[in-house]
Amino acid sequence: MAPARTEPDLSYLLDHTSHVLRTRMSAALGEIGLTARMHCVLVHALEEERTQARLAEIGDMDKTTMVVTVDALEKAGLAERRPSSTDRRARIIAVTGAGAEVAAESQRIVDRVHEEALSSLPDDERAVLLRALERLATGHLETPVESPRPARRARQRG
Repeated sequence: MAPARTEPDLSYLLDHTSHVLRTRMSAALGEIGLTARMHCVLVHALEEERTQARLAEIGDMDKTTMVVTVDALEKAGLAERRPSSTDRRARIIAVTGAGAEVAAESQRIVDRVHEEALSSLPDDERAVLLRALERLATGHLETPVESPRPARRARQRG
């Protein structure tokens, strides 16, 4: 006999909606030849001079994934690795003119996908949801905990 559930399955709700949002984002950005990681690197590299390692940290990417992402951006002529203007030992990711144009377009796509996701909620519920998620992301759920077993994606409803 399964124990009675006393609370909604928060893990499923957050994981499922996050997964579906990522698939929609991937499809939308794919229409202009970008991945979400490529978008992330372009946008954050445009904000200020940042190293590849710092951009990987911001985008929650491991080193290998970051290298592959920057390689793809370079091949497409959207970004390039350059020496830092403040530290000659460091290399930064510089966005090209074409990359800046693509970043602006990809940001419009990201904003549209987010707006579409939130459009199914009444305006007052959108604001509440966003405030609550912000509180969780900067509060109780800000930092992952180490575990001997890595966390895996939650199950899907049948």
